[in-house]
Amino acid sequence: MKDIQNTPVELQVEGGIATITLNRPQTLNALSEDMLAGLQSTLDGIAVNHDVKVVILRGAGNHFCAGHNLKEMSARRADADKGSAYFNTLFATCSKMMLSIVNLPQPVIAEVKGIATAAGCQLVATCDLAIAAEDARFATSGVNIGLFCSTPMVALSRNVPRKKAMEMLLLGEFLPASRAEEIGLINRVVPADALETATRQMAQTIVDKSPVAIKIGKKAFYAQCDMPLDAAYAYAGAAMAENMLARDATEGINAFIDKKPMPDWTGE
Repeated sequence: MKDIQNTPVELQVEGGIATITLNRPQTLNALSEDMLAGLQSTLDGIAVNHDVKVVILRGAGNHFCAGHNLKEMSARRADADKGSAYFNTLFATCSKMMLSIVNLPQPVIAEVKGIATAAGCQLVATCDLAIAAEDARFATSGVNIGLFCSTPMVALSRNVPRKKAMEMLLLGEFLPASRAEEIGLINRVVPADALETATRQMAQTIVDKSPVAIKIGKKAFYAQCDMPLDAAYAYAGAAMAENMLARDATEGINAFIDKKPMPDWTGE
């Protein structure tokens, strides 16, 4: 295996599961320029890798992600425009990466330990699923330092009720994992020593499904969310019709009707 000591993002693929590790524990895996570039490149590669059925996103060390690298950002205040061009480019780059997770054909599971703050909390909210250790904590705490978490707000407000999102954004307080589960930010809370196993079990459950069904379903889920009800039903109906024409659906339905073992999915 190659040396990954100086690699901001580590990727391992085994048994259809791609594990992406944010590999800057010394900065609490902050989303620095090199971290964002590494994530974008890794996601782009996974998107066209048909051997990958599901993705786990985790952090090295004791924490998931502490958001943007504030020291790196603050250094650009010395620019002639006080950092304006840099800040706009940085947030656009981060938003592109977040959208890449949403648009990825494969589901992405956040495996959260320690803290997930600001853009790190945004990363959790952006992932399709999230499992957290009991001692994990979540916050959109930018307001505490005079920087409202406006981009994290986009993902947060699409995952939790509005008043809960505003509470997190306006108060900047840390939520324990149990509370994050209650409001719908994460799916499950498990003991810290069971986190990796629980995440892989969830990932394996997805690996065992038809890849074409998962791909069509994930795309349809996000597309219909912001549509009016009638348009959502029309879109979802067309998606199901497309899915019905897939070889996997034919094989799977026939196996169910005939009470035979489910077939090995071809992804077609």
